[in-house]
Amino acid sequence: MHYFINAGSRNIWFDTTHKDVSDDEDDALSSQNGSSCGDNRSLSLRSIPRHQLDFLVELAHAQIIGNVSNARVDSYVLSESSLFVSDRRLILKTCGTTSLLSALGPLLQMARDYCGLDIVASCNYSRRNFTRPELQPSFHQHFEEEIQILTEILQGGAGYCMGKINQDRWYLFNYTADEPCRGLKVQDQTVEVLMSNLDPEVMKIFTRQISSSAVEARKLSGIDKLMPVGSLIDDKLFDPCGYSLNSLFADKDEYYTIHITPEADYSYVSFETNAHRLNYTDLVQQVVDTFKPGTFLVTLYGNQVKF
Repeated sequence: MHYFINAGSRNIWFDTTHKDVSDDEDDALSSQNGSSCGDNRSLSLRSIPRHQLDFLVELAHAQIIGNVSNARVDSYVLSESSLFVSDRRLILKTCGTTSLLSALGPLLQMARDYCGLDIVASCNYSRRNFTRPELQPSFHQHFEEEIQILTEILQGGAGYCMGKINQDRWYLFNYTADEPCRGLKVQDQTVEVLMSNLDPEVMKIFTRQISSSAVEARKLSGIDKLMPVGSLIDDKLFDPCGYSLNSLFADKDEYYTIHITPEADYSYVSFETNAHRLNYTDLVQQVVDTFKPGTFLVTLYGNQVKF
């Protein structure tokens, strides 16, 4: 079984101190891969070898089980959520009792060694309050301990709690480099819809008793109607239940990702996108109408360019 409840996410933007990289060359990264810092390193996180990405994900106690790419971003479905890698940004989502923070130090080293990216321009780590914190690795049981680890590695940053302490709430750690970075010129935003106590009839679709494949589950549930036209989709239906989807927009560094735990006692669905919209109300309503949760939490955050 695959449990996607208690998901956490880390979003990191990188930059370089190399003086031989012009602003024009740096901006070109958003349209084509392959710029160099002068010592055969590509200035793109997409040049990190696959075996190193496998190692990185395994440090978080997950495995890569699917991969699709477009011209701008590489998408990986994991046994425990998702990984997205573009030129300057990496998003790692994990869930259950995985150890997301275990991968942070090695990721920074890989960015330096393989890509020449030696600056963390910004880093966001976020998660909902845990249902069973005692089941998590010791350093993930309390947000204060997670903040301590992050600030030690990144040499700065601050933690925030949004929501009532005695109800569902959202924890966010944010780090932004003191010096202006080219990476922060890129508009970036993330919308998440976290849903609990879902309609049992909808959740049954994401079991092998009802659906024989991920494609069938996607169509029966109406998830296919959420996908933009021309999307590149990689989805998995687990055995005996559970579902994950990564979807890339055509030729854009934009994605949808959905993860579903359908078990009746602790049903949970997460939806996330970085797609740029002037208004997200209709999208959130579509998502809620599709899954019919009893309760849901919406988060929206972006960088300084966005706001």
